[in-house]
Amino acid sequence: MISYIKGELVAIEKEKAIVDVGGVGYGIFMPEQAMGKLPPIHNEIKLHTYLHIKEDAMQLYGFLTRDDSEVFKLVIGVSGIGPKGALNILSNLSADDLRFAVLSNDVKAISAAQGIGKKTAEKLIIELKDKMSMDDILEHIATKDDVVSSVQSNGVQTEAIQALVALGYGNTEALQAVRQVEVTENSNVETILKQALRIMV
Repeated sequence: MISYIKGELVAIEKEKAIVDVGGVGYGIFMPEQAMGKLPPIHNEIKLHTYLHIKEDAMQLYGFLTRDDSEVFKLVIGVSGIGPKGALNILSNLSADDLRFAVLSNDVKAISAAQGIGKKTAEKLIIELKDKMSMDDILEHIATKDDVVSSVQSNGVQTEAIQALVALGYGNTEALQAVRQVEVTENSNVETILKQALRIMV
């Protein structure tokens, strides 16, 4: 198993990045979101990888974080979803957005991915609900620069998400907006809610 690859980014193609490691160019398939965050060509990068082996090919899938890689492995463990389908899901939703979609039964958000129908999305939710937790999402929301404790931060952010859902916004849409709001020591549910609403308008 290849856990990660570290080398020079030499090219970015439609669905994959080409990384030179000691003179060998590895073609690594990546989610669209992640490819948009790659550094300029000729910079060194490190990708957490998953090697998929089938009868006629070996394919590498790469991710910017270990967390994304772990979520990818959970998704391909769902019957009926292969690496390509999992990549499409993670191109549409970040790892945390997918967790939230699973925990809130947001079939619509998951089935928006190319090649993923309603029945497949429902199956994914059923099979992964016990393997994902809200605590994981909230831990990732807090940034390193937050001056409030993660407990305080998580509490007001959770309430803001619940308030947005009560206003009629989708669960995943609400999470995405709240994640973009900068939390300070003076932040409360009302201030987070107002900023999130501005983002969503």
